[in-house]
Amino acid sequence: MKIKHILPALLMLMPAMFSQAQTVGIKTNLLSDVGLSPNIGLEFGLAPKWTLDLTGEVNFWDVDSKRWRHWYVQPEARYWFCEKFAGHFLGINAVGGRYDIGNLGNLAINDKVLGTDFSTLKDGRARGWGFGAGIAYGYAWPVAKHWNIEAEIGVGWVWSKYREYPSLDAGKSQASDYKYHNYVGLTKLAVNVEYLF
Repeated sequence: MKIKHILPALLMLMPAMFSQAQTVGIKTNLLSDVGLSPNIGLEFGLAPKWTLDLTGEVNFWDVDSKRWRHWYVQPEARYWFCEKFAGHFLGINAVGGRYDIGNLGNLAINDKVLGTDFSTLKDGRARGWGFGAGIAYGYAWPVAKHWNIEAEIGVGWVWSKYREYPSLDAGKSQASDYKYHNYVGLTKLAVNVEYLF
């Protein structure tokens, strides 16, 4: 499904989410911000112990000739053990997006990790898209009347379709045939600063 079909559907759901919401939060993941990947999250209170978190991230530029271009969206249903927006929570999420990553040099891992060979990203690049699902655990610390600090870690599965290129500047004529990959491992790592309305 193309993003032009997803965005109108999300916009149509927004009024329903706000009408049921007891609280709404807006957040940013500081770890992604440090990685020069702007991101935003919206979290809607649905019930005393349930929230819906919608997070998105984008990066369309290169830094020091290293490519880390991508965008993704990650909706997550959260169950809070005490009350929403405070304390321990468990989440179940989906993820989908596109990427164009490569020329990482010494930042590339020189071996396979959980069945994924990252060494091809040292000088070459991979371009494709993927989707998946996962589970997460997190904790939120209320630090002021409207402010929270939140930490979260998640694991899951992502299926990806991509092509490999021998260099950053290689064109389609030099690309490999499409490849498919199942990744299992870390799918979420966040230290969020959140403002609650």
